[in-house]
Amino acid sequence: MPALLPRAVFEELRGGRALPGAFGFLWACGDLEGLRLPTVAIVGTRAATPYGRGLAHRFAAELGAAGCAILSGLALGIDAAAHEGALAAGAPTIGVLGGGHGHFFPRRNRQLAERMLASGGAVLSPFPPERNAFPSQFLERNGVVAALADALVVIEAPERSGALNTAGWAAGYIPVLAVPGDVDRAHVRGCHALIRDGATLARSSDDVLAEIGMRATEKLAAKRSGVGRRTDPLEREILRALAQGERTIDELAGATGESAGRLLAALGMLQLESLVERRDGARYAVAR
Repeated sequence: MPALLPRAVFEELRGGRALPGAFGFLWACGDLEGLRLPTVAIVGTRAATPYGRGLAHRFAAELGAAGCAILSGLALGIDAAAHEGALAAGAPTIGVLGGGHGHFFPRRNRQLAERMLASGGAVLSPFPPERNAFPSQFLERNGVVAALADALVVIEAPERSGALNTAGWAAGYIPVLAVPGDVDRAHVRGCHALIRDGATLARSSDDVLAEIGMRATEKLAAKRSGVGRRTDPLEREILRALAQGERTIDELAGATGESAGRLLAALGMLQLESLVERRDGARYAVAR
């Protein structure tokens, strides 16, 4: 079952950054630690061409291999290809649904979502599990995708599309990049409009990494160097609690008196340093 987590948890995961959009909570399944990495959202049309799907897969795989997490909307077409590319690279990938977890839409991508969860990714929704997917809700889903990303890449989008709505949420907040295409094809006119209006031209994953720039470099350096070694009192408290056995977030909150957001942030650092591991049932333990 998905857990209902407050906005503050996601702001902690995104480095304490205030997130745009109106959501106060998100329902979440899986491991959220990928959100601590430089996170690139890749979106586009459901009616993608084989070329567009191949590009989305390649961009996601290359960015994942470079140390990024890949975020998308778990829709058909470009979204699914991006998630698949991340899985191929062994990178965490996070999907955001336009309905509740209990009424998965589109059904065809349920197995993809299960593979994402099994590979250390996550599936999020701003809607309760029993909520069906409705067209109007996808606009809110798009806002969540933009809020959680460090950069947005649009691949194959017509002039009126959900991908352009996502770009609207992201504009002025994070870098927006668009992949160009054949000027005679309607399914890429939205990408060309974005470039005309100031989006960065994306020819390859290197263009995306250049836009993320120092933010990505700093996050990856922190991840690899294991910063924050036991100078944090909360980390020491967590280790003392886990020395007595496995604990859930709720149990750790009871033992330490700290919020879920602060605990997740501290646990993330301990996991990066291989001192703590996350086990089945969302339980944490001292790493073997």
